[in-house]
Amino acid sequence: MSNHGKSYKVSREKVDSEKKYSLVEALGVLEGFAKAKFDETVDIAVRLGIDAKQTDQMVRASCSLPHGIGKKVKVVVFARGDKAKEAEDAGADVVGADDLAEKIRGGWLAFDKAIATPDMMGVVGQLGKVLGPRGLMPNPKLGTVTMDVKKAVTEQKAGKVEFRIEKASIVHAPVGKRSFGVDKLKDNILALVAAINKAKPSASKGTYLRSMAISATMTPGIRVDVGSL
Repeated sequence: MSNHGKSYKVSREKVDSEKKYSLVEALGVLEGFAKAKFDETVDIAVRLGIDAKQTDQMVRASCSLPHGIGKKVKVVVFARGDKAKEAEDAGADVVGADDLAEKIRGGWLAFDKAIATPDMMGVVGQLGKVLGPRGLMPNPKLGTVTMDVKKAVTEQKAGKVEFRIEKASIVHAPVGKRSFGVDKLKDNILALVAAINKAKPSASKGTYLRSMAISATMTPGIRVDVGSL
């Protein structure tokens, strides 16, 4: 059994799989797990009481986490003129128009987020086959197609998290790193859960937040009592 296998087994034994922990308890259990050689990402998985196959029950939104997600986010911006300068001043990594589109078409994808001004969507739209499947397509709903380039770049750099409903009606999202500690992770999780609640489709009936679990990259999951949120 590998070292990771052993530490996972030891961690697994620290979790009562039948129990639903309060958020603070769950984060305490996570804190007690053996740590990996790198700073693991902490994720939450939330199961929602909606039918993900129905288009009127789509959940897709974004949320700025109070403490960011603990990684440097590389941001590209499609803009011209004053808006290109605004993007550069706000700290965008690469700013361009047709030249940037050409670079991406040639296979360059060394970035995490793409932002565009509305007038650039004709150019960006042609990159749909490249950006779409990778979740990199700018989207007005997520605030990444906007004239307020400065705000969009600042938010993405600070660690704005996008989430969407997946198969089995589950939303997965990163909420920070293990090194953040209990308090910062708690703040981030509560902010994200509030955003998921806010994104509740009006067609959703019955219990919306069904269940939740938190885990880090190399740890077992810990079930959280959604009532404790």
